[in-house]
Amino acid sequence: MKLVKQAVIYLLASAATLAFIALLLDAGPAPGTATALPTAAAGAPGLLAGLQAQVHHPLSQLFIQLLVVIGAAQLVGRMFTRFGLPAVVGEMAAGIVLGPSLLGHLAPAAFAFVFPAESLGALKLFSQIGICLFMFAVGMELKIEHLRHRVQSAVAVSHASIAVPFAFGVLLAFLLFDSMAGTAASFRSFALFMGISLSITAFPVLARILQERGLTATPLGSTAIACAAVDDVTAWSIMAFVVAISRSSSLAGAGLTLGLALLFVAAMLLLVRRVLPRWLDLGRPEPSSATLATVLCVMIAASLCTELIGIHALFGAFLAGTVMPEAHDFRERIRVRVEKFSSVLLLPLFFAYTGLRTELGLLDSAQDWLWCLAIVALASLGKLGASAVAARWTGMAWREALQLGALMNTRGLMELIALNIGYDLGILSPRIFTMLVLMALVTTFMTGPLLSWFQRAPRRAARTAVNA
Repeated sequence: MKLVKQAVIYLLASAATLAFIALLLDAGPAPGTATALPTAAAGAPGLLAGLQAQVHHPLSQLFIQLLVVIGAAQLVGRMFTRFGLPAVVGEMAAGIVLGPSLLGHLAPAAFAFVFPAESLGALKLFSQIGICLFMFAVGMELKIEHLRHRVQSAVAVSHASIAVPFAFGVLLAFLLFDSMAGTAASFRSFALFMGISLSITAFPVLARILQERGLTATPLGSTAIACAAVDDVTAWSIMAFVVAISRSSSLAGAGLTLGLALLFVAAMLLLVRRVLPRWLDLGRPEPSSATLATVLCVMIAASLCTELIGIHALFGAFLAGTVMPEAHDFRERIRVRVEKFSSVLLLPLFFAYTGLRTELGLLDSAQDWLWCLAIVALASLGKLGASAVAARWTGMAWREALQLGALMNTRGLMELIALNIGYDLGILSPRIFTMLVLMALVTTFMTGPLLSWFQRAPRRAARTAVNA
């Protein structure tokens, strides 16, 4: 009985409320005294027009781009992993597929729908945030113990693998400046950027390849990680110098920028690195919300500082990663969270944005493709050859030296980051930008097959000798 009574009371109360609302609606102002909203009387055409307007809303466009880009990156990435290649190579290729070179050429209407020109500003900002998070994770991966036992080989190999391809890049700049430099490029800035473009090694991709092949704990793996770590620090320091020169209108301005950058680096290494353990709760197995907020604020503040100084936000993010505390495996716990979020959601946007800038149609002559082939050949010869010779000089056998050279020749995402900086500064023209993107893809694609080939080379030689 009690349940029935409660039900009756509920129904009566609901009916009274509805009746009250109906009376208020009837007592409202007569039609025509206020601006009328569109009604359903318009029928299907009105509904379709409303849906079309919502589809072109900036937030809807961003969601459509996220769905398309993340789906394409995952699909192509998985296809590449089945062939023994790192997923990041497939994700880089997915960006080219979604750009004007393929999707824009085969389905221009679909390309214009997914990537309208007015939406690219938001896409660029999100991709830049993804790059800062990625560089923050890369900074946390660099560890001093990688260098302690292999300092001689790491410094010799990494500096040889920078100096030789850098010289090749300057030589290419001398030959290509008049026809392929960007509108804002001087010969000095163009030559320095070409040198950097041929010199970079993708430390994260190299580490993933070693991990997937079970080589991380081997002498070859330890040497490769140490060399890539030194290479990364050296190359990005040179990049900061080049950006400072390119952004400054005078030598004095460049000197001021570099001076501020050095002061900032000193403050991060000598001050922030020491006080961070006091701000963060390092002992907890799972970082608290306050700890994560503090870490992100340090990264964002460092990125802001380097952007204001004039050497790009990603340098601050990278440096913030290197000063994170290592006690209690804190770096690894933070790195996994940051890397998963950025690699799944934001980095594919960067690949897509790079793909939108890459137009294979600009290479419309045999001469262009010959220059592209020359860039790939010189980049590989300079990086792989110099690394292998330097490694052999430090005492490694030729087999391991060549494998190390193949690993150092991978460029991956780090190369695309550098190229986009050069493009944004007006140093690289769209044509040379496209050639260098293709070089990054080809050299990264080559790493796995070359590594396998060099590993099997002695066995092939031994079988040939036996058969003879």
